[in-house]
Amino acid sequence: MGWLDRIAERMMLKARAEGKLSGLEGEGQPLPRRPVGDTGEAVGFRIMAEAGVLPEEIVLKKQVIAAQSRLAELPEGPERDALLAEIARLQMRQSIAEEARRRFMRD
Repeated sequence: MGWLDRIAERMMLKARAEGKLSGLEGEGQPLPRRPVGDTGEAVGFRIMAEAGVLPEEIVLKKQVIAAQSRLAELPEGPERDALLAEIARLQMRQSIAEEARRRFMRD
């Protein structure tokens, strides 16, 4: 155990002895399952989820799925062509948002 781990352990034991760790939200419950992946990315997504906010790339992904569902119902014609163009635009924006997040997390 490193020096930082020992300090953290002492702080937790002190807080427990002072009763600061009782009555917390979720006490006695198993820890929620967290997605496995990049720690920084996972933390960011968790913070947004707890705040009730969706990342732009997720919003765009939902819009693409909804547009693809509408596309399946449309017959050939100009309306279908316009929807195909809209799907392409949404997918491009989704890719840009994903790449921006990857670059931000990398730098």
